[in-house]
Formats: sequence, C-alpha cells, structure tokens
Amino acid sequence: MKKILFLVTLSLQLLLLSCHDSKENNKELLVFRYNESANIATLDPAFSKSQNIIWACNQLFNGLVQLDDSLHIQPDIAKSWTVSADGKTYQFVLRNDVFFHKHQLFGKDSTRTVKAKDFEYSLKRLKDEKVASPGGWILQNVERFQAINDTLFEIKLTKSFPAFLGLLSMKYASVVPQEIIESPNYDFRTKPIGTGPFQFKFWEENVKLVLRRNPIYFEKDESGKQLPYLEAVAITFFPDKQSGFLEFIQGKIDFVSGLDPSYKDEILTQKGELQPKYANEVNLISGAYLNTEYLGFRMDGSDQTILDKRIRQALNYGFDRAKMITYLRNNMGIPATSGIIPSGMPSFNNQKGYDFEPEKAELLVAAFVKETGIKNPKIILSTNATYIDIAEFLQREWQKIGLDVAIDVNPPSTLRQAIATGKVTFFRASWIADYPDAENYLSLFYSKNFAPNGPNYTHFSNAKFDALYEKAFLETDDAKRFDLYQQMDKIIIEEAPIIPLFYDKVARFTRKNVEGLGINPLNLLSLKRVKKI
Repeated sequence: MKKILFLVTLSLQLLLLSCHDSKENNKELLVFRYNESANIATLDPAFSKSQNIIWACNQLFNGLVQLDDSLHIQPDIAKSWTVSADGKTYQFVLRNDVFFHKHQLFGKDSTRTVKAKDFEYSLKRLKDEKVASPGGWILQNVERFQAINDTLFEIKLTKSFPAFLGLLSMKYASVVPQEIIESPNYDFRTKPIGTGPFQFKFWEENVKLVLRRNPIYFEKDESGKQLPYLEAVAITFFPDKQSGFLEFIQGKIDFVSGLDPSYKDEILTQKGELQPKYANEVNLISGAYLNTEYLGFRMDGSDQTILDKRIRQALNYGFDRAKMITYLRNNMGIPATSGIIPSGMPSFNNQKGYDFEPEKAELLVAAFVKETGIKNPKIILSTNATYIDIAEFLQREWQKIGLDVAIDVNPPSTLRQAIATGKVTFFRASWIADYPDAENYLSLFYSKNFAPNGPNYTHFSNAKFDALYEKAFLETDDAKRFDLYQQMDKIIIEEAPIIPLFYDKVARFTRKNVEGLGINPLNLLSLKRVKKI
C-alpha cells in the first residue's frame, strides 16, 4: 500500500513538474533574447547614431516611411506620398490609426493618435541646437516642413535630392510626442514613448533592457493578424563578445550578429559554412551588407610614388581578393572587383573593376621604374591593429610584384584624425551606408566634400565626376540616376584613388526555433515578424 501511495505521489509530482516546465517553455517561446556588447547610451531616436541604439529604437519607434529587406521604400505611418515634378516638394498622407504607447501623461485615455503636427515637432527637434541631435544632417537640404492638417504633412527641399526618402527611413526621423518629452522632469532618454511594435518596460543600464509587446500596434501580417508575434524582447549587456557567444551556444540567448575573431573559427569553416557540430542547433543567415572596405590614397599628398596612377593600378591588380576573403574572413565578404558601390545597393551592376592580374601589375611597376628611375618603390600603409592580418597579407602579395610596402599601425582614433587632416598618404578605411542610395559612396569623391569638412578623405578631384554627381541630384528617374552613378563609379575605377578590398556580408546566427528574422543590407534588426516555435 505504501509503495502504491509513493508511486501515485511521485506520478503527481512529475505531472506537476511537467506542467510547470511546459508553462516555462511556452513563456520562453514568447521572449526574444539577444546580447548587446556595446552599451546603449540612450533610447531617444534623435540620438540613434550607432547600431546598438538603432536596433533598440527600431523596436520602439516609427517614421513616415520604412525599408523592406530589399531596401525598397515602404509606407510606415505615412500610407502614401507624392513628389512634385521638380523633386522638391513631398506630401505625406498619414494613417489615422497609429497611437503612441500608453502613458498617464496623455490624460484619461492614456494615449492618442499620431498627427502631422507630431512630425512637425519631431523634425524641428532634430534641428534644435539645444537638443544637439547628431541626426540634424538628414535635413540639410530641407527648406521647410509643416502640418497642412491632421493627416497631411509637407516637406519642401532647397534642391532636388532623390535619396531623401531613404534619409527619412532612418531612426532619427521617428515620431515622438511633444507633451511627454517636454513634461517637467521627464527623462525621455531612459523612458521612451513611441509608436513601435514594442514598448518600454524596464532598463537597468549595462545589465538588462526589457521591451514588451505593444497591444495597440497598427501593423498586421498578410493574414490580418496583429504584429508583433512576440510578447517581449530582453537585451543583456555582456561587454565581451566571446561571453555573449557562449550564452548563445548554451541556448540562453536566441541571436548573435557578426563575426568576432574570438569565435569565428569556432562556428564557421574556412568556406564560411557552419561547423558540423552546430548544424542541428544553429541557423546561419548571411547576405550583402552595405559596407565597402577599402584602402585610400591621398591624391594631393607628398608621396610621388602613389601619385602615379600606374602604381595605384598595380596595387589594385596585385593581390587575390577571393583568396584574402577565404583565408582571412571565413568567406564572409564579396571580393570588391566592381568599384566603390557595394553589392546589395540597388544601383550595383557588377561592372568590371580590378581583378587579380599579377603580370599586368608587374608591367605597370616596371614602366614606372623605367620612367622615374626609382628602384624598389617604397610605400607606407597606415592601418589599425584590427586589420593587421589583411595588411600583412597585402604586404606579402605586393612584394611579389616589386613594391615594398611598410605597415604603420595606429590606434583607431589616431588613424581617423590622421586621415581627416591629411597626415597619412595611404590608409585603410571603410564606408557603411547610412541610407540605401549610392550617393552615400560617391560623395566620398566629390571635390566640394574635401576632408576635414566633408567625407572626401582622398581629396580626389575630377571635373567630369563632379558634373555627373551634380546631374544625379536633378534626376528623379531611378534607372537614369543609377546609370549616372555607374558612370561615376567607372571614373573611380579608372583613376584608382582607392583600392576596394571587399564588400562586407552580414552574418546572423539564430537558434533553430527562431523564424522570420530575415536579413537586409543595412543590418537593421526588425523583430515585429519574428516567432519562436
């Protein structure tokens, strides 16, 4: 009898434990967890300058327009818009069913609909010197903006700028509520109120940030179900990327983005595939990323060797980009043989740039030596410690074509300052797009953008390039504008003020039970369609 009673009691305990575990598992399926190794300094979208802040703000806020995973402009709070024939006037028709997250400061209803005047306030705030937002530059071509009525918002530009809608997709341009921000003693940095799929719940800085599902969010999926699917997002802040990776492998977080040297060989083969031991637990999602890694030449510098186009072209021909990507990047990159515009950009057309042609490189070097009498030309490449492996690879390859390249390693901040002020003549650099238009990259070579007052760090100057660049601003037809971009890219390839190394790739790792995460060339994290099964 005692034995039977014991077995019955044990069975009940196991049943209760099983029910408890089942509830805990179901609860876990509603929470998406990831680690942010860089601290989040603010949750105010006016200060969303870095990826870690942008990712968090993307869950909390909406703007007039948004991007899909192919970087096409899509409606967001604006359900439609028109652009005048001269490309200077934009009118946005707003949805009337978008509400701010609930908060007692809104009064008895605890919320209210978003109106055009909210966008007027939000954009004015970007330009307010007292706010000192780093995002004010997205309005540099804006003459004025105003709310015509509750659902019609107008923006007028000083000149046509076809990439303007892409700028408005940035988190800087998110809508925020004036009465909350200007409420006395309210800290919007740490207690944001937006319109996004998730709303702020809890934040212990440097420890944990929790966002909860917004029950009044306006977007629905294709079957009419309200987004988001998840109940919560939990972000931890382990500063060590290897520690974050271990949490992922142990199943404590659901997602890791990017490759860090501390774990890249652990999880990926040299060909860029998942190591077999993780194949049953982990999904790898990879795709083009709008980042071009390159080496730049100071075109008005004092180094006579690199001022000769033959040497710049020889350096471009003199190494195998595919080999470099395979052995040093675990195949997480695309050889940059098509100019400055990266794969993943809508106007990328895979035109012919520089491939590995050592014989041609040797002939160019020989012609330079014969004409100038400079034997064993010496060049100094300035880089930082993160890219020393690539620099040493290039050094060995270039030695084979008769060029002696010394490597000068600098701290990142020192290198950036030296590049901006022209103290280095050959340097490692990269350019990550802020918005999905190739003008991002071509602005690096416009003669009126000379550093330190603009992004033209090479001080490249070409009258034909400048004319095409200015003409592209007036062209509202995408196909015609893309053709102008490609003509500019050909000039850059021919004149070789840079050595494109590779177009970066996004690498995302998720647990097998994560669905709907997707990937995009801006590496923007969107969780409104994510499910855990």
